[in-house]
Amino acid sequence: MSDPNPAKVTAHIELLETPYRETVQAIRELLLGCDERIAEHIKWNSPSFYYSGQMKEFDAKQYKRDLAVVNVHRGKILVVFPTGNTIEAGILPGKDYPDGRKIVEIRDLKDLADKRASLERGVANWLAQIET
Repeated sequence: MSDPNPAKVTAHIELLETPYRETVQAIRELLLGCDERIAEHIKWNSPSFYYSGQMKEFDAKQYKRDLAVVNVHRGKILVVFPTGNTIEAGILPGKDYPDGRKIVEIRDLKDLADKRASLERGVANWLAQIET
């Protein structure tokens, strides 16, 4: 696990083109605002959010500490939940993948506002499953 590094996340977001920059920043604020134990760093060349508290040991390839990765891919803002399949069904909008990921596309600030409550519920559900 790397140390939280808000300055690197800020620098990464500042390099994004408008209109992505303000939407990614708003997603960042939403995720960090969900719980004080959520920290951020750059992982997979994107702003990434993870659980910073104590956890039971686990295989690193299970990505249990990783909450979400936010990236811009082919003109779309994607919020990738590496272990999204553990979040209770029906909470998060988006597409499920066989490897356990769930991806939520955010088109713009309005779309984020529309999905805010479900994203917050998804994060809360994910946090409730953390084994400490």
